[in-house]
Amino acid sequence: MDENGEQLGIMPVREAIRVAADRDLDLVEVAPTARPPVCRIMDYGRYKYEQSKREREARKRQHVVDIKEVRMTPKIEDHDFSVKTKNAERFLRDGDKVKVTVRFRGREIVHSNLARKLLMEMAESLADVGSVERQPRVEGRNMIMILSPKQEQEG
Repeated sequence: MDENGEQLGIMPVREAIRVAADRDLDLVEVAPTARPPVCRIMDYGRYKYEQSKREREARKRQHVVDIKEVRMTPKIEDHDFSVKTKNAERFLRDGDKVKVTVRFRGREIVHSNLARKLLMEMAESLADVGSVERQPRVEGRNMIMILSPKQEQEG
């Protein structure tokens, strides 16, 4: 193909290079695995520049999902719990995942059902902005649950 997108047909490599040189352009192989290989006559420098420009635009638009953590104990007070819930809601609205951790100290681990109830209560209060990605599970002296943000429906 030439710079205008017109097919030039199958030709020997030397002739293709000569045609490209006559037009002060480069011969670029775009599909080396095809039989015969597909080449295009273009300004390679300009092509590379436009490609890097497209990649920069794509990078600018993408959002990296972080995992934010909210920690508490099984004996948390109501007000403290509501503050932690508000923080988790803010993280979810920003598009980040939230790892909710309940830390057990001493013999508190015997009452893991209280921690599970606490985590499920938080998941229920955040149901409109996030969903449970991983159910509460005991890992060492902690009980961990992961919430992920809900995708906005566009329409």
